[in-house]
Amino acid sequence: MEEQFGIAAFRSRQQVMAFEKALQQSGVRARIVSTPRAVAAGCGLSVRFEREDVQAAAEVWRGVRTGNLIGFYEVQRDGGGRLTVRPMGIEAGYSG
Repeated sequence: MEEQFGIAAFRSRQQVMAFEKALQQSGVRARIVSTPRAVAAGCGLSVRFEREDVQAAAEVWRGVRTGNLIGFYEVQRDGGGRLTVRPMGIEAGYSG
């Protein structure tokens, strides 16, 4: 079964927890997950959210600017469990 979702990767576990809380308070379903190996930098944890919630997640991040963001990524898991990770273009310097 194929699966698609988004993650926000951070350099700090504290920022991961703060962003997850901010998303949940804004009504975006979110949870903390292990960061895929394809995202080489970071604290090892990311915030997962549904792919259809990427715009809402980006708006929450723009509002709270928790800091230490590495980036937002789209993650696809194929039927065999293999992950494909692609940047979404929302990084630390994003001003969109």
